[in-house]
Amino acid sequence: MQNIKALSYIAICTSIVFSSTTFSSGNVSMGITTTDTNAGKIKAYTCQFCHGSNGIAANPTYPNINGQSEQYLYQSMKAYQNGERTNTMGKMMKQQLSSLKNQDLADIAAYYSTMD
Repeated sequence: MQNIKALSYIAICTSIVFSSTTFSSGNVSMGITTTDTNAGKIKAYTCQFCHGSNGIAANPTYPNINGQSEQYLYQSMKAYQNGERTNTMGKMMKQQLSSLKNQDLADIAAYYSTMD
């Protein structure tokens, strides 16, 4: 009986740790369960005109996005898409992102976040 209690305790602790890790990941908080960096690379083809193929912008007025946090990139794109970012390039970014779904944004964010 004591062994069963010990095993139950271990199972409960393991599931709590696992679920805490799962729910704290950036993808889950974005409402996305998986991202695909290869798909992100394909979907990001128009991003390259301003942000460069390596995420480093040739024009110093555009931000470098390589190596940025996946969560930050996703939230930034959502803010442009929703019209919450209205800076100088806000309208252009909103238009660029208008046809993309949440999964597309998550894949693009994953792609750029993996760059050094």
